[in-house]
Amino acid sequence: MAIKVMLVEDEPGMRLLLRKIIEKHEEFEVVAECEALAESIIQFHRQQPEVVFLDIGIKGENGIECARVLTDLNPKVKIIFATAHAEYMPEAFELYAFDYLVKPFALERVNRTLERIVSLYRPDTCEQEEKVVRPEYRQDKLLVKGKESMSFIPIPDIVLIQRENNATVIYTEKDSYVTSASLADLEKKLDPGQFLRSHKSYIINLSRIRKIEPYGRWTYVVHFQGRKEDALLTAEKFEEIKKRFI
Repeated sequence: MAIKVMLVEDEPGMRLLLRKIIEKHEEFEVVAECEALAESIIQFHRQQPEVVFLDIGIKGENGIECARVLTDLNPKVKIIFATAHAEYMPEAFELYAFDYLVKPFALERVNRTLERIVSLYRPDTCEQEEKVVRPEYRQDKLLVKGKESMSFIPIPDIVLIQRENNATVIYTEKDSYVTSASLADLEKKLDPGQFLRSHKSYIINLSRIRKIEPYGRWTYVVHFQGRKEDALLTAEKFEEIKKRFI
């Protein structure tokens, strides 16, 4: 099965050039071309590409912000910035970029990038290379999708996440958000140095803990700053927290 690619570029000539380069590699298929960021998010939902070539400056909009949305939708997507704006390179690599191509780029430069992507799909290198290229704990916002809306929650503001009435509720100091995402899915998007799966039904922000008290023989209850809600904590996780803070 071909690796699906989406092009997000407002210059038709550049889109055509990229398409021709990519389609010379039989491992890839260009499934969508977009000239606006809003359109790219719609097409990303529909086509589920694994690779996105993204210009940073598109009709006055910031492609970095688009990359934030796309990586929230799929943290494993490979974002390749293809842009004339070299000054954004440090920010792009810090947050999302699999690669950064500065226009005008050489044909061989693009080919090397494509070959590196193909190598990730080989069984002996996939897991190792993915960990090196795509750190997943550098996002600063968590995307929560509703039926007709999307909410972007600053990760440092999250106090706790709880399974509740067959749904998942994300609590910040001032708001709460309901999502169908599982705790396991959300846990993968959060920094394990800051967040802890304290119990099968809870994820907690360690920096927001106010007090921990016994709750039965093998369980504890966690009280937080800024929320009246509590969370449960297993005895094993209680010992882990003690080791972190002592």
